[in-house]
Amino acid sequence: MNSFTVLFLLIFAIVTATQFWLAKRQAAYVLAHRDDVPEAFTHTVSLAAHQKAADYTLAKSKLGDIERALGVGLILILTVFGGINAAFEFCAARIESPLMAGVGAIALLTLLMSLFELPVSWYGTFVIEEKFGFNKSTIAQFIKDEVMQLTLAAVIGLPILTLILWIMDSVGSSWWFWAWVILISFSLLMSWLFPTVIAPLFNKFTPMEEGALKTRISGLLERCGFNSQGIFIMDGSKRSGHGNAYFTGLGNNKRIVFFDNLVASLDDEELEAVLAHELGHFKCKHVVKMLITTSITSLIGLGILGWLIQKDWFFTGLGVEHASNAAALLLFMLIAPIFTFFLQPISAYFQRKFEFEADDFAGQHAQASKLVSGLVKLYEENASTLTPDPLFASFYYSHPPAAVRIAHLLAAKSA
Repeated sequence: MNSFTVLFLLIFAIVTATQFWLAKRQAAYVLAHRDDVPEAFTHTVSLAAHQKAADYTLAKSKLGDIERALGVGLILILTVFGGINAAFEFCAARIESPLMAGVGAIALLTLLMSLFELPVSWYGTFVIEEKFGFNKSTIAQFIKDEVMQLTLAAVIGLPILTLILWIMDSVGSSWWFWAWVILISFSLLMSWLFPTVIAPLFNKFTPMEEGALKTRISGLLERCGFNSQGIFIMDGSKRSGHGNAYFTGLGNNKRIVFFDNLVASLDDEELEAVLAHELGHFKCKHVVKMLITTSITSLIGLGILGWLIQKDWFFTGLGVEHASNAAALLLFMLIAPIFTFFLQPISAYFQRKFEFEADDFAGQHAQASKLVSGLVKLYEENASTLTPDPLFASFYYSHPPAAVRIAHLLAAKSA
């Protein structure tokens, strides 16, 4: 056990303990407020709905603890107990090309990790979601989705992985920069293709019918100067009772998408306000800012990996006996979230800031009161807790807590 092993285990233990502690705080806070609807929602959310949201949050928290514990065991097995090393030795003994042996080892381990996570996913869907009335999927649909995701990962991911590993082997010390160029280009291409090529493999997208709602939304788009390739209704209800709306795509391939159950839940003015919020992300350039941030952080990450690859202690400290670019890439992807965990509140803070800005935009181009009423309906129908632990929210919430968000909208409306 070298010094890096000790450092890794120490940081891993601190991060894991913090995660369990935050989850315990969240569960205790939600339970303590289970029997009292927050004052801001006393006239809009029933006690029964508030208690359902609390129970749903607590059930997911318990499953999260189990998933976290299993994840800890899996990472330790893969690293310090030699799982990654065994997989690479297994593939190297059977595949002549070192490049393809590396690709094979990463593919094998990715498949095993996906299968390892499957029981938790199944339980979450067919026990917890079913219990609270959200699951609309069937076992056949669940299996189909899992197979489709693995197939897409293989068809799309393996060629890119092979190209990245080839560049790492062939280009020299500047490989990390060219790998970054390829990854960013690929990410932009996937974002552009997603609405018309990837998403339709999983859901049906129907153009919104002519009528009062489409006329209202078209007027909003015109006021906001937003051009898209259409407004679509997605059959989200075939898998889940949770509703949502979003816009997707880049350039001239942008689409606006409403879940069918969202359309059924909200009135036309509320749907207009929810969409105005989504358009706010676009008009405030949040998408561009996130792309720039992702590009910078991925460049820094690849630069750090380029340095780590040259250090024997990086491999031996994580249970790998024979250094290789493929092993380094996999090790880095596994441990990077651990070493960057305490940066998470910074990212979450800016995401919540973007949500406030999008809400302000919506209040200027639609009725803020309708956004408030639409959000309250979504909180209630999705069983989203109205009383999260503030510290837990600061780490994990990409959206402001319900009471904070509603108060911000009402303050902006009265200003």
